[in-house]
Amino acid sequence: MAAAPRGWAGGSRWTWRPVARDALLARAFHSCTELRGRLYLVGGLLAGGATEPSGDTVVLDLEGDQAVRMGARGGPRRSHHDAVPLGGRWLCAVGGWDGSRRLAAVAALDTERGEWEAWAAAPGSCPPAGLSSHTCTRLSDREVRVAGREGGTRTQRRFGSIYTLRLDPGARTYCYKEEGDHTASRSGHCAALLRGPGPRPAHQLLLFGGCSSAEPEVAGHWSPGTIKRLLPPQGRANCCPPSDGTACQVCEQWAGVPAGASGAAASLVLCGGALCSDVRWRGSYQT
Repeated sequence: MAAAPRGWAGGSRWTWRPVARDALLARAFHSCTELRGRLYLVGGLLAGGATEPSGDTVVLDLEGDQAVRMGARGGPRRSHHDAVPLGGRWLCAVGGWDGSRRLAAVAALDTERGEWEAWAAAPGSCPPAGLSSHTCTRLSDREVRVAGREGGTRTQRRFGSIYTLRLDPGARTYCYKEEGDHTASRSGHCAALLRGPGPRPAHQLLLFGGCSSAEPEVAGHWSPGTIKRLLPPQGRANCCPPSDGTACQVCEQWAGVPAGASGAAASLVLCGGALCSDVRWRGSYQT
């Protein structure tokens, strides 16, 4: 589905329209990641009551709205995992449930060769006991912040550890580092990397839902200049706002916002098959 705003002044409404219908897309607890204008659906549960995750990979071409099952060898059987793009070439599936246990391992799809690879833990890696229904938020092309439920098959912690995951496609390795902060134990939540106002914005990572608390929780702060800009989707032109506080002219005009207007409300825009999400404030942080 794709969302688009109808109107803007005072009463903006979003309407949804179907962009593809295919039985291959029917699944739950999978990951869906954009890479070079295509959506990659990995794993998940294919039927109600299923406990064995699928190991297939389905590609949805956003230009032709056609879903195709890849013949990639060695696909990981995963559900309740997350996935991130890397270097415009790899798709890294992180953690999840394999049908018998929670994992912290990383499997990577080389989209150029059409093959899955099991990457190895680098020396010094301190992985979580296991991850499921967690979130992976990209901080740079090789660095990911991991937050959410952690534990083994029968146990899980009452709090949630936060990890920085570094990915090395050259060495085919990954490395976890546990951060000092903790959050509530969350699963099935959402994470958003938000930037503050001004020409040199600070950033913070907020977690929403996934536990009994109705309040969002901060899972990381970054001082101005640490994160240069919100990352554009891999293989696409950067249509996210630049660091000088002005917004992308194409995005704003498409959404019905005057080009160059300051302090626009939160917007979610589909630009050329890539999803741009930008949140900006008038003056200070607001929740």
